[in-house]
Amino acid sequence: MKKILCVFAFVFASGQILNAQIQKGNVMVGADLANLQLSLNRGGNFNVQINPKAAWFIRNNTALGAYLNFGLATAKGVGASVNYGVGALGRYYINDAELNLVRHSRFFFEGNVGIEGYNPTVGDNTNGLGIGVGPGLAYFITPNIGLEGLLKYNNIVGFGSAVSSSNLNLQVGFQIYLPYSRVRAAANNTQ
Repeated sequence: MKKILCVFAFVFASGQILNAQIQKGNVMVGADLANLQLSLNRGGNFNVQINPKAAWFIRNNTALGAYLNFGLATAKGVGASVNYGVGALGRYYINDAELNLVRHSRFFFEGNVGIEGYNPTVGDNTNGLGIGVGPGLAYFITPNIGLEGLLKYNNIVGFGSAVSSSNLNLQVGFQIYLPYSRVRAAANNTQ
């Protein structure tokens, strides 16, 4: 009987902790990794893209923050392609038990706007206003760490040899969710 009560208490507490991580005042930091590839063949290619993010929960289930992105792709005979970006992002987590079918998970929508560029060695380049939007799923492996998948449409409109550049990215990454009290205490300890 004690074991059953302990399991029930753990399940109840973990559900409450999950909701606590996406409440007003908490902080989210982490990164998405996309298109990570290293060819082992002679003259092969190398691709990497990283998107660090930080956001503050201004309301329950709603976060605003900033993002960076940097991507590099190289291939023998073709040269290097670079993409970059910096700007603001917003997230809204769906807190509906009927939609979040997997325990310890939350669907979310993410949108961003900023200055971005795509500059390949061969082909058209675009630099200017970057806009992105898409759905994602966060699975909380611990109460403070979420593994994420994000399917995002990105568009850059501006100047260069092409007026616009569009793509659809599938990104996988992680986020760390911290209560503001922990962030404040860490900042005070470093001073």
